[in-house]
Amino acid sequence: MGGSTMPKTILLPVDLSDAKTSDKALEAALELVGPKTTLHVVSVLPRFGYSQVASYFSPDFEKKALKQLGQELTNWINAKIPEEVSVKPHVLHGTVYHEVLAAAKKLKADLIVLGAHRPELKDYFLGPNAARIVRHAKQSVYVVRN
Repeated sequence: MGGSTMPKTILLPVDLSDAKTSDKALEAALELVGPKTTLHVVSVLPRFGYSQVASYFSPDFEKKALKQLGQELTNWINAKIPEEVSVKPHVLHGTVYHEVLAAAKKLKADLIVLGAHRPELKDYFLGPNAARIVRHAKQSVYVVRN
């Protein structure tokens, strides 16, 4: 990509429990970052939709979990992303693919950079979240293989 075609806004969804996939996707995203690019790094806390499940957790469990995820995401960014990169962390709450697509729309992302999946699931093409994002995104999606 030449200088003027660098994306202005890149959305990078990361799963902090899957370091290898997240690191690979970040590596690819950083190669596409130009001087005027903003990198939005998104991590999603899934909702506990079932009341049977929710009853096992304290009422403020999700709030605490979101706060902890926010801290982990900030630490990850500080450890992995060079200081000169304009980066914004986002912690979202809900269904992964839905939240990522909504964030891409809201942030007017030019490009979504996505890690393919955990290696033990490589026969499974992309995994349900990545496949839905690829299918429904209005912008280009760069899928990074492990």
